[in-house]
Amino acid sequence: MSISCVAGAAITLVLFSCLPCCCALTLDECIVTALRNNPNVRAATERIQAARAAIQEAQSAYYPMIGASVGYARTDNPPQAFMMLLGQRRASLQSDFNNPPDTENIALSLGLKYCLYDFGRRGFETDMARSGAEITRLVLLGLQNDLIHQVTQGYYSVLQADAFVAVREETVQTLQESLRVANELVESGAALKLDALNLEVQIAQAKDELIRSRNGVKLALAALNAAIGANLASASNMPVKVGQPHAKQAESNNLDVVQERPELQAARKMEEMRQAALAKARRDYWPTINALGSADWNSRVSFDFQHSYFVGLAAEVSLFDGFRRSAVITAAAAQERAAEAEARRTADNLRLDLTSAFLQTIEAWERFEVARKSIESADEALRITQQRYEEGAADIPALLTAQTGLTGSQARNVAALYDYLAALSNLARARGELIKRYDKDEEKGKTP
Repeated sequence: MSISCVAGAAITLVLFSCLPCCCALTLDECIVTALRNNPNVRAATERIQAARAAIQEAQSAYYPMIGASVGYARTDNPPQAFMMLLGQRRASLQSDFNNPPDTENIALSLGLKYCLYDFGRRGFETDMARSGAEITRLVLLGLQNDLIHQVTQGYYSVLQADAFVAVREETVQTLQESLRVANELVESGAALKLDALNLEVQIAQAKDELIRSRNGVKLALAALNAAIGANLASASNMPVKVGQPHAKQAESNNLDVVQERPELQAARKMEEMRQAALAKARRDYWPTINALGSADWNSRVSFDFQHSYFVGLAAEVSLFDGFRRSAVITAAAAQERAAEAEARRTADNLRLDLTSAFLQTIEAWERFEVARKSIESADEALRITQQRYEEGAADIPALLTAQTGLTGSQARNVAALYDYLAALSNLARARGELIKRYDKDEEKGKTP
């Protein structure tokens, strides 16, 4: 192949590498897909539907209970036969009650029962069901908030692993170039064979680290796709890198924002639900007043049905239940106190979580600034050392030290950059802000 062809191919490769990748997978695409496909989110969404159905189940107590039945019977038992005849309006005092003939009866019945008053127990049941549905919705929001950070962290982990591969590849290329120069110096008698051998050892170590880095990319991609819930990310559709931040974004830490965290709101809603459960348990000592009614049709095996009805009121109260109600009240009171303590513990943990995330963000920024400033110095040190080595003014240990310093600075810069971006995401998670950016229909999703 001619030199002109090689140069043309190289120029074409450089031009294509400079073009933006129009099909690169974005972080927003990963997050939106995860919110739709992640199995934990899907399971939590179904639990919301079940909780809303529980509200309807609790509200059903406000409606009357209506039932129907149909039956056929045949007997010569004196009492039963007499009652059948009474229902058919065919009973006669002149018949032999002790020896009735075989008597048949078809009975149709339509019954109704309606609770007129239960001293608020139905209302507490409905309130508890509403609180349960709201808790389920808040748990979903907290899960989604954590999932967004998990996907964000996984996305940056892939880019970080890719960047580590680039650093290792550059190190290998630099060492190979140094080996080439060392071999030339050895052939000219200006350097020892030991220099070339040391460089070959360093190249082998660098290639070993390169293999590990490439495997790290595959592991990071697998973890990202597991968080997304779909095989969306691949080595071919990830962007090359992200823009570097130029200013610190976390300036202050307001602990009051934890009040907006769905986890704390869920804990407080649980406290309300336990309070309603305690109030309902105390109302179980009061009676229930029901309205009763039925319509009945009785006949022999024919269509000559005789109609009757029944209406009435009934007040029901349990006088003694083996101390069951007192035990329920004791348990409900303990659960109410436990829910109150759990809400306080959740608030404390969320404030600690926010403080930790804020401090980690500050630390990551400071590390990033230090690493960014050290790269230029390390790069210049390597350039000078290479030049001195070629001139015979520096030995191979100095060259290897300079190369190791540059590689370390580059690796620290890559780690610090993506650690800072992930720390910013973690800080937004601790503030409860991530889900607000994607949950546009939050108000629509609230429990009715």
